Amino acid sequence: SVGREIDHLFLLILWITGLVFIGTQIALGWVTWRYAADTSRRAEYFHGSQRLEVIWTIIPAAILVFIALYQMGTWANAKFRSNAPKVKPIARVTARQFQWLVQYPGPDGKIDTPDDLHLVNDLRFIKGQPTLIELKSRDVLHSFFLPQLRIKQDAVPGLTIPVWFDANKAGDYDLVCAELCGWGHYKMRAMVKVYDNQAQFDEWMAQALREQSRDQVAMASGTEGEK
Repeated sequence: SVGREIDHLFLLILWITGLVFIGTQIALGWVTWRYAADTSRRAEYFHGSQRLEVIWTIIPAAILVFIALYQMGTWANAKFRSNAPKVKPIARVTARQFQWLVQYPGPDGKIDTPDDLHLVNDLRFIKGQPTLIELKSRDVLHSFFLPQLRIKQDAVPGLTIPVWFDANKAGDYDLVCAELCGWGHYKMRAMVKVYDNQAQFDEWMAQALREQSRDQVAMASGTEGEK
């Protein structure tokens, strides 16, 4: 929903700057043609027009002030106002060089309990409903960027930052880091899967928990065998 507002701002700015660019080029071409002087004529030098300087200072300033005021509501919706209903975080996403660690609450619905699901570079949620995550960083500054959803939030060491978003279409999306975070920054990508409904998400969660349990049993058996 906020993404649509951001797209509207992009288009508005594109139209304004596009019209200014076209108008400037037309004026430049007309002046060049209309006031072209004979090459044999001696050039005249003058300081300029104070009136024109005032005009082309005031008009761009007024346009910039208009854009700044017009975008305040969208910026507030994206950064300051919690328009999403009060929902529990579906996951904690911890950024580290050069991975996204995703921790889902287990069957008890609480994070930081033994039944949590731990994955790497794998974030999933359901379309058509607000989704809340907790964003953290384990080492340096990272930036949680979902370009298709127009979501971008820095992950700051020592802070837990709530980030919410919603998707109106199921499918696969990209999650990337938009902050230069070291030599492996280029490969800090994750898969984001958006499901059509709760049943699909629950089915995947149950399967992922079973696979995690089998892996833990296998690791424990291997450790016992080494002893």
